[in-house]
Amino acid sequence: MSCFFIVDAYIDKHRGYGMYNNYIKNVKPIVESFGGEYLARTENVTSLNPSRNPQRVIIIKFPSREALESCFNSKQYKSIMHERLDDVDSKALIVEQE
Repeated sequence: MSCFFIVDAYIDKHRGYGMYNNYIKNVKPIVESFGGEYLARTENVTSLNPSRNPQRVIIIKFPSREALESCFNSKQYKSIMHERLDDVDSKALIVEQE
C-alpha cells in the first residue's frame, strides 16, 4: 500500500535558508534509496488558507509505510536531520493510500 509524506515548510525571513540548502541537496538520494519518489518539491505554492502560507511544499510517495519509516529512522537521514530542524519550521503528514 503506497504511503505519502507531505510537508509544508516555513522559512524564517530573517535567517533565510541557512543549512536547509544542504539538507535539500542531501536528503533526495537518501529518500530515493528507500524507494521514495518525489511528486512535488517546490516553492511555487498558493495557499487557500490565509493563516497557513508555506514557502515550500514537498510530496513524496513511498511504496509502503514501512519504507517511509525506515527512511526517516535511518542513520543516513538522522545524520542530516539537524540541517532542517535548525532553520525551518515544517508541518508534516503521513497519508496512507488504501
